[in-house]
Amino acid sequence: MGYKFSLVLNREITDEESVTLKGAIHADASFGDDRLPTDAEVPVTKIEFDDSVSPTLAEAIEAALEAVKVVPELTVPGLSVPAQPAGPVAETAEATETAAAPV
Repeated sequence: MGYKFSLVLNREITDEESVTLKGAIHADASFGDDRLPTDAEVPVTKIEFDDSVSPTLAEAIEAALEAVKVVPELTVPGLSVPAQPAGPVAETAEATETAAAPV
């Protein structure tokens, strides 16, 4: 389990663009249909990420945003980040074990 978040793209992507994005994304990602948050009449693509590679959430999001740039004229008008552990996943587990150990 890694950092979870989603990006809403500015439009629906083609099958070819989907293949291009999958090649540029270095995390588990799933693509789905959605609607633009500011205009429910506009169909868009939403990408759900589960990044267990990046050391921080910020780096995971930055990598995802950079991957989207490989498709010309594709932008990200929406980002959703649910509550999750702060800091690197491995560090959080170590901190929990250390805090639970009797002194």
